[in-house]
This record gives sequence, structure tokens and C-alpha cells, in this order.
Amino acid sequence: MRIYAYARVSTKEQNLDRQMVELKKYVDDEKYIFTDKLSGKDMERPQYQLLKKFVQKGDTIYIKSLDRLGRNKQQIKDELEYYRSEGVRVKILDIPTTMMEIAEGQEWLIEMINNLLLEVLSTMAQQERTNIRTRQAEGIAVLKAKNNGNGIGRPKADYPKEWQEVYAKWKAKELTAVKTMEQLGLKKNTFYKLVKQYESN
Repeated sequence: MRIYAYARVSTKEQNLDRQMVELKKYVDDEKYIFTDKLSGKDMERPQYQLLKKFVQKGDTIYIKSLDRLGRNKQQIKDELEYYRSEGVRVKILDIPTTMMEIAEGQEWLIEMINNLLLEVLSTMAQQERTNIRTRQAEGIAVLKAKNNGNGIGRPKADYPKEWQEVYAKWKAKELTAVKTMEQLGLKKNTFYKLVKQYESN
């Protein structure tokens, strides 16, 4: 049995000291504390992956809080399930029930705590996904409303009032493109975009 710890911050500018102070209370040798300065969205964190290679059945990993494992509930749930399957205990300083000392012969308590934690995380992960889908649907509805129901692309540019008259003169080569743009008060990109749009209709 060996005791490890893991600490993470999201950027190189952030400091690990606060987590390290807490973790050193449980891990005697600092070489067994693995640290990363990377976003939780990326699971390919070098030190974290190294830790996963080191831990064996019967080992314990200490972390300050659940969000050190991953960015969202599903990621965290997946990691905890992995450790459970490997027989590795994860103790989370911010969740007192995971820190309980279990007497020999009462290992079923660890399983119960893990199952309860995973169940809660599973529910939260599902709710998180539902919330994301709801926000996406609301955002699309707002964009469609702004676009008069024409989808979520950029809204079609409005034609200047004198468009047809000036456009006709330009097509008849009575005006240069530069003069046409000046009269319409349009920039080059917008002018040619309107031409393409107008002619395609």
C-alpha cells in the first residue's frame, strides 16, 4: 500500500502552494505528490497520466477537491470509476465522508461511499448535459429570431435605398465600382457580398 496525492491548477501562472500545504498533511514524501499546471478539460496531463501508471491495488490517492480530476462531472465520474475498478481508494479533502478511516473487515464501507459518490456525480453529470442542451437550444432560438427564422448563420445584409438604381448604372458601366461604392456608402467586401446576394436571387 502506498499513499499518493495529486494537485492541479489550470494555468502556469497559478500557484499550487495552497493545495500542496493541505496534501503534505497526508503524504510524507513530496515525490509522491504529482502536479500539473494544465486545464482540466485535457485528460492527457503528463503527471496525472504518470500517477495512473504508478498506482496499484490497495493504494490511496489524496486530492483537494473533485474538480482537480476533471473539468466536468462526467470526466470526474469516469476517473473515479477507473480507480474503483483498479482497487485504488480516492480521498477528497473537501468531502469528509471519503476521508473516513475504515477498519479492517469493513471494506464494504469504502464501496458504499464510492457508489454513493458515483451515483451523485452521475445525476449531476446528466443534469449538466441537460442544461447545456437547453442553453444551446435557447441560443439557436434567439439567433433564428434575430435572423427572421433564416437559420443561425450571419443575417443577410440590408440593401441601401438607392441600390437598384445605382446597381443598374454600375452594370451598364455608367459608373465604376469605386464610384458605385461611394454613392452607396459601402465598403468593398460588403458591396460585392450584396452583388452576389442580389444576383443569386
